[in-house]
Amino acid sequence: MMRGLTAAMAIVAGMAAANAKDNPLLSTWTAPFGAPPFDRVEPSALIPAFEEGMARHKAAINAITGNPEPAGFDNTIAALERADRDLDRVQRVFGTLTGNVSSDELEAIEREMAPILAKHSNAIFLDAALYARVKSVFDAREALGLSGEQRRLVERIHTRFVRAGAGLAPEKRARFAAINERLAELSTRFGQNVLKDERDYRLVLETQDDLAGLPDFLRASASAAAKATGLEGKHVITLSRSSVEPFLQLSARRDLRETVWRAWVMRGDNGDAEDNKAIIAETVALRIERARLLGYETHAHYMLDDRMAKTPEAALALMREVWAPARDRAREEAEALTELMRADGINDALEPWDWRYYAEKLRKARYDLDEAETKPYLQLGRLIEAQFYVAERLFGITFAPRDDIPVFHPDVRVWEVKDKAGATVGLFYGDYFARPSKRSGAWASALRRQERLDGKVIPLIMNTCNFAQGAKGEPALLSLDDAETLFHEFGHALHGLLSDVTYPSLAGTAVPTDFVEFPSQLYEHWLTTPEILSRFAIHYRTGEAMPADLIARIRKASSFNQGFATVEFLGSAFVDMDIHLLTNAADLDVRAFEKEALAEIGMPREIVMRHRSTHFQHIFSGGYSAGYYSYMWSEVLDADGFNAFKERGDPFAPAEAARLKEFIYSGGNTRDPAEAYRAFRGRDPSTKPLLEQRGFVAAE
Repeated sequence: MMRGLTAAMAIVAGMAAANAKDNPLLSTWTAPFGAPPFDRVEPSALIPAFEEGMARHKAAINAITGNPEPAGFDNTIAALERADRDLDRVQRVFGTLTGNVSSDELEAIEREMAPILAKHSNAIFLDAALYARVKSVFDAREALGLSGEQRRLVERIHTRFVRAGAGLAPEKRARFAAINERLAELSTRFGQNVLKDERDYRLVLETQDDLAGLPDFLRASASAAAKATGLEGKHVITLSRSSVEPFLQLSARRDLRETVWRAWVMRGDNGDAEDNKAIIAETVALRIERARLLGYETHAHYMLDDRMAKTPEAALALMREVWAPARDRAREEAEALTELMRADGINDALEPWDWRYYAEKLRKARYDLDEAETKPYLQLGRLIEAQFYVAERLFGITFAPRDDIPVFHPDVRVWEVKDKAGATVGLFYGDYFARPSKRSGAWASALRRQERLDGKVIPLIMNTCNFAQGAKGEPALLSLDDAETLFHEFGHALHGLLSDVTYPSLAGTAVPTDFVEFPSQLYEHWLTTPEILSRFAIHYRTGEAMPADLIARIRKASSFNQGFATVEFLGSAFVDMDIHLLTNAADLDVRAFEKEALAEIGMPREIVMRHRSTHFQHIFSGGYSAGYYSYMWSEVLDADGFNAFKERGDPFAPAEAARLKEFIYSGGNTRDPAEAYRAFRGRDPSTKPLLEQRGFVAAE
């Protein structure tokens, strides 16, 4: 393994403790609840920990394949569930560090290890003897007297092996493995390129004129961003969404809005060392080849075969159903915004960097509502309390701060989660603020999955966000969109925390991507209920609760600008699906492809994709390739699902909450997602609530 290391990495590895028991990643974790020892992890420990973790994993696999007893559930399937525990915890700690506190040293290790880990995974899934045992159990599953969860596990593991190429002929298996290793390298480089583009950019606001239109809260966060980048006394806009979007909404300087907008949309597409277009072209070509090896026409067909949608045609049908009314609404919105521009004496065409600014003005005019009025009430700390309160009301769990859990950055907070009986359910970590070393966006992750295969193991679940910090001595204030993001990611966290399964492979969020967004998007609905806003939306200066009339205006404006929001989302979803429906990616010109794909659907020129391909990490360095539609697929479920509570006239209706917990948040992947939804709702979902929620049809 060491032969593949660069000289620099060999030096780093050489600094590691010689004995695995001295490596903090592999030794017994003695922090409360067996939490990761972030306070003791140094980069020098990482490569040796990976190597030892892979060695232990391989030894466990050899023990399974070398077992002279016939393959059975316990000696093959359950044994597989135990086999990678050491490697899994190393990977989860490492993934947390590279996502939240990356550095040149960690990025070098990440580049080094990506193909090595892919090669290791290939060796497991393409092991003919191991697959023979898995298939033997799968073929005999009806006669083995398995529980429902055990049968589901057998089926999921068998599917995973088949989709990983286990059933291919030897020469095809070798090519399949090579493709996976190269894709792992490309994915790592893609994500690091985006991070570098984001980390290197800052728009410095030098004068008072540069600050025109910016309210106090945005000036404060821009000042904090400047200080974090060594420019104390100035104001800086970064490429974090929580910095860019408020600036585009509120800056009166059209020229500066254009400047920062262009930098934002051109991430990964600047013709420099961080340009991602060639990486995309190679990635798409390799994905096509891999799908063909498995007998699929395209990568999209391969990916959706194991999702709720089942086929690209089904996903596209939903997208097209929503596209027409969304585009029509966006055209109406554009006309209204153009009128406001004319009133400002601007006779130019409406441009993408104008949209948010004039939409904010229009919202103020139509609903007497703007960001400057709502944001002082949306304190991060109070909204964290709000998300906990909702979880307590719905599911009976409570959250208590823990100051004795090791963390990787001073910003990280930890809470112990308990049930009604006082038993510990898990730990919840929150890392909320943007910083140059953190990947952009927001996400949930598991430092450890829930299971009870060999005794109770509680989950350790983390939310990561990129909110702007407030000025010194003042709280961080969120936009309504940021607040929805907070609740969204906490919905994912609850999916992990409330997991109640036996086998780790079925725990928490280990469900198809077009179902995994259902629990998270559903949770967003509770944010804007009157009870939550009146109780937790507290003005950071006056201490007064959000007035009832402001709450009413927020709710009335809930479908405002939904043409824009839906079109920018669907633009990305269509391009994602189109590029992964290609059967030949030779000479793929990413810019030209985007342009043609958007022209095909009639994308309004004033709106761009929410994520352009060159920084679309969901699909090129994440698990959502041919799957960005999942958010809308899940929105069908969440809009219909929240209606279960509306129909009872109570957002905390006990019977609905109990079913929601049992079948959705606690069930993991122990049953088919469509079956799980029916168990919760009593029927299949309807698309009508989605169209009503977005304001495209009148609510009954």
